[in-house]
Amino acid sequence: MYRKVLITGASRGIGYAIANSFANNKDKLFLTCKENIDILSEYADELTEEYGVRCSAYKCDMSDPNAVKKLFDEIGEIDVLINNAGVAWLGLLTDMEVQDWKNLMGTNLDSLFYTCRLAIPGMVRKQQGKIINISSVWGSVGASCEVAYSASKGGVNSFTRALAKELAPSNVQVNAIACGVIDTDMNRKHLSDEDLEQLCQEIPAGRMGKPQEVAELALMLSNAPEYLTGQVITLDGGWI
Repeated sequence: MYRKVLITGASRGIGYAIANSFANNKDKLFLTCKENIDILSEYADELTEEYGVRCSAYKCDMSDPNAVKKLFDEIGEIDVLINNAGVAWLGLLTDMEVQDWKNLMGTNLDSLFYTCRLAIPGMVRKQQGKIINISSVWGSVGASCEVAYSASKGGVNSFTRALAKELAPSNVQVNAIACGVIDTDMNRKHLSDEDLEQLCQEIPAGRMGKPQEVAELALMLSNAPEYLTGQVITLDGGWI
């Protein structure tokens, strides 16, 4: 029987790849984006046609609790929640504006609270469910000139571990994937070709990760044994 899966930030990059993997798994998908609804709607139609699954696209600012509530009112209870929506900000902390900080934290961390508090009751009622949060290695070790991003992902990691303990008695599993350098538009937007080349030289695997590799791990976690919970799994080619 198909599962109902919500994937946030699915119009590009990691979320885009995750959607493809879960569609191939014959799950029923609910995909969100903040701005690129035309692109996401077209992609949802492509997935529906290719895999014969029901796939719906929604424009939703995940940092807005009212928008998230409206989304859940439409889609109802879900079986798998993948919190992927995220933004980055590169620069000195002293150059960051208060609104930049709020926007980043709203999307990267607050959104987990907004989605989880609405998804959990249905999962607890059924005594089953999977929550997968997309994090970053910077949440574990921090990065210069990415203080806010590192702080938000550190929050994601702690959120994951704590919520896993809270939901374990209800047979709901919560895990996170701490990504290293993944070949996405977001990374290419904030990092020059020279920066990326230098990073690849530091990574034992000698390359950036592929969004598809994150997607494969996310699908594995959604099918993992119930005893696997509260883990922040690093996917970084041996870098950190």
